[in-house]
Amino acid sequence: MRHILHIDMDAFFASVEQLDDPSLRGRPVLVGGASRRGVVAAASYEARPSGARSAMPMAEALRRCPQAIVVPPRHARYAEVSAQVFAIFRRFTPLVEGLSLDEAFLDVTASRALFGDGAAIAAQIKRAIQGELGLTASAGVAPCKFAAKIASDLRKPDGLVVVPDDVAAFLAPLPLERMWGVGPRAAERLRAAGLATIGDLARCPAPRLAELLGPAWGEHVRLLAAGVDDRAVVPGRVAESIGAEETVEEDLRGREPIEQWLLELSGRVARRLLKAGLSCRAVAVKLKYSDFTRSTRQTKLPEPVADTDSIYACARGLLSRFDLSRPVRLVGVAAGDLTGETANSTLSLFPVASERRRRLEGVVAEVAERFGGKGLTRATLLERGPPGQRGPGAGSGGRGGARESERGGARESERGGAREKK
Repeated sequence: MRHILHIDMDAFFASVEQLDDPSLRGRPVLVGGASRRGVVAAASYEARPSGARSAMPMAEALRRCPQAIVVPPRHARYAEVSAQVFAIFRRFTPLVEGLSLDEAFLDVTASRALFGDGAAIAAQIKRAIQGELGLTASAGVAPCKFAAKIASDLRKPDGLVVVPDDVAAFLAPLPLERMWGVGPRAAERLRAAGLATIGDLARCPAPRLAELLGPAWGEHVRLLAAGVDDRAVVPGRVAESIGAEETVEEDLRGREPIEQWLLELSGRVARRLLKAGLSCRAVAVKLKYSDFTRSTRQTKLPEPVADTDSIYACARGLLSRFDLSRPVRLVGVAAGDLTGETANSTLSLFPVASERRRRLEGVVAEVAERFGGKGLTRATLLERGPPGQRGPGAGSGGRGGARESERGGARESERGGAREKK
């Protein structure tokens, strides 16, 4: 029988902030944009009893927890600590499949002769993270990935839950909201149909579940609910997309201010691609309008790119496929169809120009890293003013909440989204 672990860091972003700043320890901390439209990226456990949580508008979180301390996110620091956490994972097994910076599946089946069974290995990993990094993690141990994922979330923070051999019996009494991919709307439909637990989903006739959730997803949910999950832990899985988005303080109106944000966000995406040693063959743009409806458009590229100018050119071209007469509250850019190839390693039409852009991107990224994200700024942004600031040619709208995203194949397959629920 397989021994699969799911290790999930507890309130990772907030915990790192409390680790680095002792004055924050034991106090409610919200990580995210402090502006009127900022969004909570992480909430410490001290902030949660009041109802503050991740993905909540910062204004609402502060209304519920007015004594909370708001801290801006430091993505480079979280990535640094994440690398240390994953290094601990790999001491016990090479089969580590990261889902995000702060969680991963580990297949320790072949490691038992050296370190003991899955529960013993999970306990050792938790002690190493606590002793070496000063952070806590929760772990689930199970014969399959789905059950391990659910188990790791049952006794947070600092929990360790071992699923018995009878996975279906373990899952059966849990509320159906514990299922990956069952969001509020789906849960409402299922409960209206008389289904309340994961066991109910497992016993539900396949045709009925297909009516409620769709044929493909309904059958997948039914099998998982019954404890049937033979998916392997896939180490080194490359993210499916790397993106950045920004909720602006004031709605953007017209093409020009949106283009400014596209340029800014394209630069962020390009720097992350460069750091990961990746290029992309697709670019997507997302706009969220003032009424909270969303629209996304994507285009494929003839060759892989990883520089700001190429990504921005694609993103800017996609704007013609949006309704720009409506006010916009969020702009996002994502690089998809990722690859380790570069334009020069394929039959590039302009190899010299591609190499020049790649070197320039490297210089910009190095300066930004050295000066904490500040450094070189494009002349276009200087001429128009920073994105969102009013002024000659600057348009309207200001900074709200920034979010970086990196969607991995495993996470997408679960349809679970990028919740920071720890």
